[in-house]
Amino acid sequence: MINGDTGEKFQALVDLMARLRAPDGCPWDREQTFDSIKPYLLEETYEVMDAIDTRDWPSLGSELGDLLLQSVFFAQMASEQGLFNIGDSIDAINRKLVRRHPHVFGEQTAETEADVRKIWSEVKAQERSEEKARSDENKPASLLASVPRSLPALVEAQQISSRAAQTGFDWDSPDQVVDKLHEELAEFKEAAHSGTREEIEGELGDLLFVLVNLARFVKVDPEQALRKSNAKFRERFGYIERKLAETGRAPRDSTITEMESLWQEAKKS
Repeated sequence: MINGDTGEKFQALVDLMARLRAPDGCPWDREQTFDSIKPYLLEETYEVMDAIDTRDWPSLGSELGDLLLQSVFFAQMASEQGLFNIGDSIDAINRKLVRRHPHVFGEQTAETEADVRKIWSEVKAQERSEEKARSDENKPASLLASVPRSLPALVEAQQISSRAAQTGFDWDSPDQVVDKLHEELAEFKEAAHSGTREEIEGELGDLLFVLVNLARFVKVDPEQALRKSNAKFRERFGYIERKLAETGRAPRDSTITEMESLWQEAKKS
């Protein structure tokens, strides 16, 4: 439960942001636009993820504050243009949470995660239907239309394939996805051998898309899996660098055979 102190601190943040954007505020903050601060939103998001991955809880607390600032920054600019304010944003998410949890705040019941997912899908479908009714367009809204194209590609692939799967457009088992993976790998090899750059790019994209679906079937977040593999690579390559440094050398002064041997040592350590 948010106490009065927390509410006061949040209001202080909102007031600080308004002060920074005021005519006599900070020149840098005043010059920012929705587009110019988008990169900072991504940067702060990834810093939150890094703090979680490294289990650096003090840093996580601080980084969440930085991420919160981005929401307040966007809302302040919107308020200045008469679009909406941070209170509207909070009202919107409160209403959405209540609407999407009728098993908590309404009459429906949900005993399992599957029940919750089913309810969630039904509510989302109703929201899309209402959005379509409000639209001036006559063409039917695609099931995938609400998935932002600006998402990171792995996340977009996760979301559009998951939504398509809800209609029954899906494989029956992980084994079928693995079979499709082998098929796409063969097509990629053929393109890599004799295809154009565009063909190679297309086949590699298909291969990655199937891998994302395989992750979905085995209930693994592909982004998280890749981040962990990246961390593992950093650690093992760092081991190679440290071992070579003990003899006064760098990786460029070594051979692939020696570095592979050190890599295997790193795997065992």
